[in-house]
Amino acid sequence: MKFAIQTRNDPLSNRLKDEAKDYLADFGLVFDEDEPDIVLSVGGDGTLLHAFHKYIHRLKDTAFIGIHTGHLGFYADWKPAELEKLVLLIARQEYNVIEYPLLEVTINYRHSEKAAKYLALNESTVKSPEVTLVMDVELNGVHFERFRGDGLCMSTPSGSTAYNKALGGAIIHPSLHAIQLTEMASINNRVFRTVGSPLILPAHHSCVLTPVKGPDFMVTIDHLQLLHKDVKSIEYKVADEKVRFGRFRPFPFWTRVHDSFIASDE
Repeated sequence: MKFAIQTRNDPLSNRLKDEAKDYLADFGLVFDEDEPDIVLSVGGDGTLLHAFHKYIHRLKDTAFIGIHTGHLGFYADWKPAELEKLVLLIARQEYNVIEYPLLEVTINYRHSEKAAKYLALNESTVKSPEVTLVMDVELNGVHFERFRGDGLCMSTPSGSTAYNKALGGAIIHPSLHAIQLTEMASINNRVFRTVGSPLILPAHHSCVLTPVKGPDFMVTIDHLQLLHKDVKSIEYKVADEKVRFGRFRPFPFWTRVHDSFIASDE
């Protein structure tokens, strides 16, 4: 079995990387940063997002495992003190692979037939370089509303606990194949109206955003921020691809939610 390790690049994470690398090599596993079967992410959820995008071309063949060296994350199951136990389980291949849905983002351009396509593990956001974003929102080929506000966020179920939650979106269990559209400070008055609530779309639905004002937009794909010019439309849907995680023990999603947002150290 081949493995790679992504770290947050702080002293503790780098030390754990070195220890894990030595332990796994002692069990006969091969360190391979090009074609790993498993990727250890040592840090936080942001570290795993970097690992996901680094190995996005190997989603069918690579499983991700998270060790958190800070606060408990949604993608990091293991604590630093459990490293030796984790290494032993990896060496014995005593783990199951679970799959979570991803978001597919397609950006079409006004004067080009080429489109830019991306996969997001958490979310994609759209904002205007101008003060207000003005977009027509189309659901399944039918015009739904004209949005005016700071921006729009489309998230995956596993990403629903991230920026989406901060925007007032719902928390969705990652076993559901869906995506969620949330608003950023929409303008609602006697003249301009939006639905004003998050929209949860099933896997067979799509959402297309068409610019009304301005062709240039700031688009984020997880932690990546990109300026796209001459945009004709932005299409969102549940991706055919999935992300794979190595799961060694039960860690129910709602337990993660409780431990992250409700539990206290008191």
